[in-house]
Amino acid sequence: MANSFLGSGMKFPPQIDSTTGRIAMVSENESVKESVYLILMTQRTERFTRPEFGSDLLAYTFMDLSNTSISMLTYRLTETLKEQEPRIGEVNITTENAPGGGVLLINVDYTVISTNTRDNLVFPFYLNAEPEQETEEPEFYQPEIIEDV
Repeated sequence: MANSFLGSGMKFPPQIDSTTGRIAMVSENESVKESVYLILMTQRTERFTRPEFGSDLLAYTFMDLSNTSISMLTYRLTETLKEQEPRIGEVNITTENAPGGGVLLINVDYTVISTNTRDNLVFPFYLNAEPEQETEEPEFYQPEIIEDV
């Protein structure tokens, strides 16, 4: 039996259901998990109609990995998720450095209030991502001339 409080919505990222040919939908706990992911991925003020939606996660992109910075990050994310996702409670966020450096794994543990179900989401946050390698392009374009024989 579907829990109407948890709701249902379009799958993120948008996909087409191969069996029906319609937009894929999610419901219940999967809907909550995708909502948490969307809050983390959306920068505040990114949505014109809801400027308060989202998190300030990108403000921590070039932070140092001190205990103070990580504590501030986890506190802000915990408060943001409690404010913006009313279907969850008991949010606990822990972090760990991924092997190789440059990535902070954010572990979000939460309880879905209406079903008292525990769930979690591991969110990789790239701190000092290396810039993409640019391919060298010629300074001007020289078209190839083909002569007809």
